[in-house]
Amino acid sequence: MTRSPATPLPPPKERRRLRESAALTQPQLATRVGVTPGTVRAWESGRTTPRGRKREAYAKLLKTLAEEEAARAPEPDPKPKPDPKPKPKPKPKPEPDVAPAPAPAALTPAQAFDALYAFGAPALVRQTFLLTGRREQARESVERAFQAAWEHWPEVARDRDPVGWVRATAYEYALSPWQRFRPRHRHPEPPPADPGDRTLLNTLLRLPARHRRTLVLYDGVGLDLPETAAETEASTPATANRLLHAREAVAARLPALADPQVLHRRLAELASNERLRAAEPPTVRRGGERRARLRTRAAIAFTVALVGATALTVITAPTHYEPPVSPGQAVRGVPHRVAPGALSDEELELRQKLRDQVQDGPERLLPRLE
Repeated sequence: MTRSPATPLPPPKERRRLRESAALTQPQLATRVGVTPGTVRAWESGRTTPRGRKREAYAKLLKTLAEEEAARAPEPDPKPKPDPKPKPKPKPKPEPDVAPAPAPAALTPAQAFDALYAFGAPALVRQTFLLTGRREQARESVERAFQAAWEHWPEVARDRDPVGWVRATAYEYALSPWQRFRPRHRHPEPPPADPGDRTLLNTLLRLPARHRRTLVLYDGVGLDLPETAAETEASTPATANRLLHAREAVAARLPALADPQVLHRRLAELASNERLRAAEPPTVRRGGERRARLRTRAAIAFTVALVGATALTVITAPTHYEPPVSPGQAVRGVPHRVAPGALSDEELELRQKLRDQVQDGPERLLPRLE
């Protein structure tokens, strides 16, 4: 079973340029595609990628905008006018004896990934801990996010904010509702040693997941409101409401954190006080490659099993309809068969009477009294 290839899309910067060249705002483009403006903002920033019918509609609209832009562009003159007065060629200047600086060596994909991991992994583990309150779950979420980034490295390497790409993936995995069904989730981890940190962490964990994520991104990471809305795939007013409700909930239990600056400092202290570790970059890369190989082998095995089951069904299936044979049942109430014997006198008399009567003709139809 093969899937049809996805419709190719231009890079995020090219999508934004095409929209701006057509004098369209993000709400107008969202109305034409049938999504929210926050979704269009996330598509243009490269944080998310459209899928399914929305991807087809978005690609078709971008293609139409590109064709309109090409039609508006002036055609180049095929015959350039000759210059009546040729300019004299400048005299070459003597080259200095200073040797040019050597160009920096380009990094391999593995080296670039290791540099990104070393730069962003420690901070991402601390941020994810504020969302989950679990150290191992935060570490595992960040490792899974970087493994996904290694699988999609050409896309992540061209993104304007690779750390944001990994952060969004790590947050989605950490806040997944399937985490509660894992055996590890049934055993609580030891809380922070400081009472203030413990109270702040419990207050964060009582918030809804969306409000908690918005609060961590805005007051913890330091993103502005549009970037927070794009990363959470929500509109700017909805993100502002979530942020206000989250701040009110925190201030209701901890009045000292009503000031956003104080809240930002306390979130940074809470994340820094915990001893959180991250694996080495080569280990994460090898784990991602091993996971990809396992998924590929599982997909191949499932496909082979499906093909074998289909072939077996085709071979063993009947080629014509055979009506079912009803099971036999015993018939009751029928008298037993009696062997023939000698006739009685009455039976002999009746037989002789029947023989003497007319067998056919109109006389047969006339009633007679006896």
